Amino acid sequence: MMSQFNAIVSIQDKGKVHAVFDSISADNMFYPENPTKTKISLKKDTLQIEISSNEIAHLRANINSTLRLVQASSDSLESLKI
Repeated sequence: MMSQFNAIVSIQDKGKVHAVFDSISADNMFYPENPTKTKISLKKDTLQIEISSNEIAHLRANINSTLRLVQASSDSLESLKI
């Protein structure tokens, strides 16, 4: 029996969420061999990341990587004062 593991992360930030979305969604398009299914969407001022995997370790690794990308994008924008 194979279990399906899912995670949904929502991030709200009126000032940066659109730029962060553009940054991380581009990264997601160029990794087709990813063992997880990752959907990134933008609704008003909320960035939503949905991740599914058959392996909990893959889910954890993808969550960590994606959140690091979000943090790096946000920090970069903050350093530019955008």
